[in-house]
Amino acid sequence: MSDAAYMDRALACARRAADAGETPVGAVIVDEAAGEIVAEAHNAPIGLHDPTAHAEILAIRAAAAALGNYRLREGLTLYVTLEPCAMCAGAIANARIARLVYGADDEKGGAVAHGPRFFEQPTCHWRPAIASGVAAADSAALLRAFFRARR
Repeated sequence: MSDAAYMDRALACARRAADAGETPVGAVIVDEAAGEIVAEAHNAPIGLHDPTAHAEILAIRAAAAALGNYRLREGLTLYVTLEPCAMCAGAIANARIARLVYGADDEKGGAVAHGPRFFEQPTCHWRPAIASGVAAADSAALLRAFFRARR
C-alpha cells in the first residue's frame, strides 16, 4: 500500500477519536517489508485519564507489546495525521521508528518541523526518515471542523 493509503487508515483512527470527543489524531505503525499494520491508535487522553495518551504513544505501546520489545524492529513506519509534539518525538526516537510520515503541520505544538525541531537537536540519539504533508489538507480539515464545533 502507499503512504496515502496508510494515512487514510490513520485518518479513520482520527475520526474515531473525534467520535469519542477526543482531539482527532490517528496513528498507524506499519511493517513496510511485510506490508502489514502492526498497531493503530487514536488520541485518548480524556477517556483514559492520561495526558500521555496521544495517538503516537498508544500506537508505539501497542506495537511494542505485539512485537515483544520496547525497541521496535527495523523497517517500521509511523503514520500520524498531525505533526508530533515533543513528547511523541521523544517516544519515536526511543522506539527507534525508522520512518515518520505525518499529515498536517502543527505550528503551535509540533516538534518536528516547528518548535524545538526535536530530531535536529545534537542530543537526539535516533532520527527517523521524515515525510510530511501526506493527506495534510484532510487532516487539517478534520481538526478545524472538530474545534469549530466546540466553539
